[in-house]
Amino acid sequence: MPRVKRSEAEQNLVEAAGPDFLEALARGLRVIEAFGRDRRQLTLSDAARAVDLPRASVRRTLHTLVQLGYAETDGRLFRLTPRILTLASSYLLSDPLAEILQPAVERVSAEVKEACSSAVMDGDEVVMIAHASPNRLMAVSAQIGLRLPAHASSLGRVLLAALDDRALDKHLARIKPLKLTPTTVVDKGELRKAILKARHDGHSLVDQEVETGFRSISVPLRRLDGTVIGALNIGVHSERSSPAVMLKTFLPVLTEMSNRLQRQLI
Repeated sequence: MPRVKRSEAEQNLVEAAGPDFLEALARGLRVIEAFGRDRRQLTLSDAARAVDLPRASVRRTLHTLVQLGYAETDGRLFRLTPRILTLASSYLLSDPLAEILQPAVERVSAEVKEACSSAVMDGDEVVMIAHASPNRLMAVSAQIGLRLPAHASSLGRVLLAALDDRALDKHLARIKPLKLTPTTVVDKGELRKAILKARHDGHSLVDQEVETGFRSISVPLRRLDGTVIGALNIGVHSERSSPAVMLKTFLPVLTEMSNRLQRQLI
């Protein structure tokens, strides 16, 4: 079988990872990640374009996913099945952090009658590992596994605030911030100021930078030794709560829960 031509990024990754790096698995995971909110169903050609791989390679990957029950097809369109959630549950069940945080976000959500989430940093994004919300539709369908750009989210900014100055500057120099809404801050100098403010204040409030009509406030989660390992957040529709109310009403609740959790996060 002819070797699939590697992209420059793949070649660099293979060289850095060494001989034990399994390219077939890496490409299979890329195909899974191609599906999302805006790409719930994909044709073979769509998937190949999304991951920038040859159709033959993607066809074998999709065929394998279908045979294993992780995907299904009508002969033209492919979609993931609920079985794919077992991959996420493997992480959630094996990570004590998620097990500790889920009851906590449920208590906060029940107290404030708004959505509460917890997230950790993953590359240039934050990913939700615990979530609870009242029985009301949210503009942002926040849920476990949801990913948000760190630069535009309150969760991301409190996590970036935990970096030292050198690491923060390196991060800002590397990223290319996307303007998601008219109010998204993309100027790197302004972003740095916002992150340093979050470091100084011990919290971050972001107003409609990820999605118009949605604002959130977050605090860091620390281990007993003070190391930041995650963030805790309350998110609301903008018409339901002003920034001033969020600071006065929600911030004390988040701070109290963060302090309580620190005794459990060893």
